Amino acid sequence: MKVHREGTGLLLSLFTILFIINLAIYHTIGEGILFYSTFCISTILFLLVLNFFRSPYRRFPYDSEGLVIAPADGTIVAIEEVMENEILNEKRLQISIFMSVFNVHANWFPVNGTVKHVSHNSGRFMAAYLPKSSTENERSAVVITTRGGVDVLARQIAGAMARRIVTYAKVGEKCNVNEQMGFIKFGSRVDIYLPIGTEVLIEMDQKVTGNQTPIARLGKCSYHQ
Repeated sequence: MKVHREGTGLLLSLFTILFIINLAIYHTIGEGILFYSTFCISTILFLLVLNFFRSPYRRFPYDSEGLVIAPADGTIVAIEEVMENEILNEKRLQISIFMSVFNVHANWFPVNGTVKHVSHNSGRFMAAYLPKSSTENERSAVVITTRGGVDVLARQIAGAMARRIVTYAKVGEKCNVNEQMGFIKFGSRVDIYLPIGTEVLIEMDQKVTGNQTPIARLGKCSYHQ
């Protein structure tokens, strides 16, 4: 397990600050309850942040053509037909994955294809599990055209704690499910918008693993919630 590149600077800064605080307490009042309490709290805090920025190596183990793979770790919080008015301007099947602070926060491309659109919208920072977060929170959108000509929209959404969305996708580039699409810092959500009639392979409240769990199959006419 390695540390994600988005976390190296923060982790170094955090380690330096915590080290200075603990050193200052030790040299001013010496060993005691305050020093050991501060040391324990500092260690737990650093390990929590370190855990958040873990970056596991993953490869989808099967042929991914025609499949939509979970772009993030987390819990399925929405499977519903909605009107997507911001980019696609048509009715779509929305599948939403909520990531807690304990999940891996790297995001992968959900399908193979070519990046057609990338955009970013400023917004609020309400809890990412709320339905309104899809349209009101800080968010970035990536549209991928599959080799079969299907447009798939993936939207990275900031949460109550998240304050930075990183998107690596660039218009015109080829992409595949084993590549990282971006990263969201400290709690967030990813929405996927698929054509109506897409076959859903997951269910509400199911735990999914980024770049490992198939969530839908394109080109089918069966939809269940």
